[in-house]
Amino acid sequence: MFTQLNPPLPVHVIDRGAGLAFAVIDYGLEHNLIWVTAIDATGEIWCAPNPKVRLSENWTAGRIVNPARDSGRQVETKEQE
Repeated sequence: MFTQLNPPLPVHVIDRGAGLAFAVIDYGLEHNLIWVTAIDATGEIWCAPNPKVRLSENWTAGRIVNPARDSGRQVETKEQE
């Protein structure tokens, strides 16, 4: 299933950088979601698997800079404890 995102979501693709995800491809239960993302710095369009995609920081929503974002590791927060 191909779903266009309206509005696009600001995301960070690990190893590629910040961009706007404008669509999601869902191949089903046995597969990761694929985020179709336009990378800000290069204008390239990448289809990134779900484990490589992070939402961008949003102070209002309480999403602050995650120091492990670029490494792909998950950092425990107080909410997870």
